[in-house]
Amino acid sequence: MKFFITLIAFGSLAFGGNFTLESDTLKGQLTKAEEFGGFGCSGKNISPELHWTNAPKGTKSFAITVYDPDAPTGSGWWHWQVVNIPADAKGIAANASAEHKLPKGAVETMTDYGFSGFGGACPPKGHGPHMYIFTVYALDTDKLDLNDKSDSAVVGYNINAHTIQKATVVSYYQRD
Repeated sequence: MKFFITLIAFGSLAFGGNFTLESDTLKGQLTKAEEFGGFGCSGKNISPELHWTNAPKGTKSFAITVYDPDAPTGSGWWHWQVVNIPADAKGIAANASAEHKLPKGAVETMTDYGFSGFGGACPPKGHGPHMYIFTVYALDTDKLDLNDKSDSAVVGYNINAHTIQKATVVSYYQRD
């Protein structure tokens, strides 16, 4: 245990500040606002407001993902992937996906719903609570060579190959 705590402390010192993701709209539980409008769900499909602080030194761009590891697919479900967010961005506004108000140059890639853009929570009825992992990645490159048709596995590979540090917020949602 002592080794683990020492490793965490060293990791924080090595990266400088405490890279943090927060949201004024996300809470511990998602609402109908973030629920998908389709696949049997009747939500508003509003992408949440997200903001981050203390990006690590060397950050040249950011990426955002939303992932549900509890989806009954065997491989989870990608709800949103945004790349090429400029290094001077500090966050994104609520409903930025639908209103096309992402930072200039940002690209929304393909989700598991089969389109690019935000696809909200829509767990199967009675399947219990699903975890939704909202992550911002600080990247060591100013641009990933991806577009709105890029597949989630290819996007994930490229993000992971260039990640300096990441920060996460977790929320839950279920339909009864």
